[in-house]
Amino acid sequence: MEKNFTHPEVKFGKTGVLIINLGTPDSTNWFDIRKYLKEFLSDRRVIEVNPLIWQVILNVFILNFRPSKTAKAYKEIWMEKENISPLLYYTKKQSDKISKLISRENLIIDFAMRYGNPSIKTKISKLHEIGCENLVILPLYPQYAAATTATVCDEVYRTLMKMRWQPSLKIIPHYESEPLYIDALVNSVKKKINEISWEPDLILASYHGIPQKYFDKGDPYHCYCHKTTRLISEKFNSIEMKTTFQSRFGPQEWLQPYTDKTLENLPKQGKKNVLAICPGFSSDCVETLEEILIQGKDSFINAGGQNFDMIPCLNDSDDHINLLKSLIQRSLRQ
Repeated sequence: MEKNFTHPEVKFGKTGVLIINLGTPDSTNWFDIRKYLKEFLSDRRVIEVNPLIWQVILNVFILNFRPSKTAKAYKEIWMEKENISPLLYYTKKQSDKISKLISRENLIIDFAMRYGNPSIKTKISKLHEIGCENLVILPLYPQYAAATTATVCDEVYRTLMKMRWQPSLKIIPHYESEPLYIDALVNSVKKKINEISWEPDLILASYHGIPQKYFDKGDPYHCYCHKTTRLISEKFNSIEMKTTFQSRFGPQEWLQPYTDKTLENLPKQGKKNVLAICPGFSSDCVETLEEILIQGKDSFINAGGQNFDMIPCLNDSDDHINLLKSLIQRSLRQ
């Protein structure tokens, strides 16, 4: 006798777009900070050290002492009214605004975080459940690096490995020289110059650093950063621009020149009026607001500087949303 099978309901026919940023703790609570740091610093793309040795260092030393320092930094920039970090606030705004601009049937635009919440796994599973057969991933890192873009891809692949029916996949890898990106940065610089009452001697382009050994192994990040700075500087021939690297961690050598050391030395070189811009960050976060606008400014002024200001990240500005919309639409047409 032939057996009748009832096929389970399967939703299909939709395309999901996921914009993905680095991540953020759920709160400034010590335990939430520790949980976030543990996930971030356990990523072998981020820390390329023997995992057995590193787990001892991480769990015995770093996770017992660093959360307090990190929590203090987050408290300086936390958005109390919304009770979220600026990075999460702006990434959500970016997703919402792009969704309104791209009107297309069966297209869903959402966001996720590589570390912390909402996770890549959770959001991809959600898109899959509502019928997304096609998936477009946009890591919000203009300049590709293994420790940023590649680790987003790793987590996407790990999630797909556990799916019986996988969606098709497209990944937008980097956009360091995209004309709309450069124009958006140039416009942000012009806007800030029009707002301040002093003439900058220098525009400091500060990017998140990576260990020198990652560069030596062939990571293209350093070249992409310098390319972005060069393209911006071509629009400001009368103002010098300088590329530096921030946020180094641990005793090893990182990409140089270091942002903090540069800010301490600039007044001695006669550069006493400085504008800083962080082109590698798509949203303001602890690295831009606390490390540059607070700590960086203090060290610069204490070293003899006169005027210092930071150009905000592109955040949810119209220029930035148009850029992200263009990248997504181009991928959807391919």
